[in-house]
Amino acid sequence: MTNSNTNQSPLPDLIIIGAGPGGYRAAEYAAKQGLKVVIFEDAEVGGTCLNVGCIPTKTYVHSATFAEARERMAAVVPQLRSGVEAILSHPNITLIRERAVFGKTSLLSEGVSPVIIATGSETKCLPLKGVDDPRVVDSTGLLCLDTLPKRLTIIGAGVIGMEFASAFNRFGSEVTVIEYLKECLPALDSDIAKRLRKCLEKQGITFKMKTAVEDVSALDADVILMATGRKPRTEGLNLEAAGITLAPDGSIPVDGNFQIVNSKWVNRELFAIGDVNGRQMLAHAAEWQAKIVVDHLLGKDERWKTGQGEVMPAAIFTTPEAACVGPTEDQLKAAGTAYVCKKAFWRANGKALTMGETEGMLKLFCEPDTGCILGCHAYGAHSADIIQEVYVLMCCGASLEQLRYMVHIHPTLSEILLTAAET
Repeated sequence: MTNSNTNQSPLPDLIIIGAGPGGYRAAEYAAKQGLKVVIFEDAEVGGTCLNVGCIPTKTYVHSATFAEARERMAAVVPQLRSGVEAILSHPNITLIRERAVFGKTSLLSEGVSPVIIATGSETKCLPLKGVDDPRVVDSTGLLCLDTLPKRLTIIGAGVIGMEFASAFNRFGSEVTVIEYLKECLPALDSDIAKRLRKCLEKQGITFKMKTAVEDVSALDADVILMATGRKPRTEGLNLEAAGITLAPDGSIPVDGNFQIVNSKWVNRELFAIGDVNGRQMLAHAAEWQAKIVVDHLLGKDERWKTGQGEVMPAAIFTTPEAACVGPTEDQLKAAGTAYVCKKAFWRANGKALTMGETEGMLKLFCEPDTGCILGCHAYGAHSADIIQEVYVLMCCGASLEQLRYMVHIHPTLSEILLTAAET
């Protein structure tokens, strides 16, 4: 689908490369503000998240069987993709279905229209011996399987690895997770991560921690998932033509407004949002960054609270799920930050008991004097929803004392947060 607009000016107000969460949200937001937008996408709209990432993975997480997961994925992904296409049919948006290349694509060779690079990320594969074994797949390849593997080995205990481990264990696969680090999910508080891992072990998942894989082909498995992280997708953009130099990790360096800091182009504003800038590889972070850039172009920077995005909530949809916002307890100790830790457990919550979801723990970190909330980490049913509340409280500058006097509906899991505050 390519939109045509007879009123489209020769030079749009904004050019966007990539129609993933950051790109299409930037286009939508800008178009509603009256800007004329051109957006390039040479694959399916919606990006990795919608097509081969967050959304299809969650259909697996919330399905009881492998067959049900594949059926739901086949229904949900096209439905959401059509929704993105509807967004991009706005009269102020022109969607161009082709690869954008600096110096070769006409709109990226001349003119002064601002450009947002929102090309996302791709699988980062370790250069291990035997990695070309036909049993090895990335997350996209695993989602394409039409039969359930009897034995699934996952290399990497990050978010992708842990979510797939949980889902395929539930489907009936024999799942083994191999991780080089001493604990899974390094972004999560180590206490919470350990408890979650132990919970998954009780469900039948085998973990081999502090273990390095030397030869992938030597692994005893029917399918081997390479879940060793993701890297910014910049290949083929010809960034050199725009004078853009990548950071050592392959990301595009940006400033506080997500403007590219080392471009040699003059009279043209270049931005990078989402995974490609390497700051926070989360779909909701890309959407947040998209709005900041558009408001910056409109001269409305005052809409955004300084430092609001420095802490970003995140969730891991295992069973049970986990979520976090702000630093871990280990990070607070390493930084020499004074804090108090408040804890609460799912087993003491009425709603959790009625749901049969008693496995879970929450840790709330606050400044000892002011009660300012520093962060929160948790695992347990609907922990992502609880962490979202904590993030809102942090954005509003609420204190522990204020939280104690906020009404929480009974019986709900959100009362776990109130219980922690009252301890």
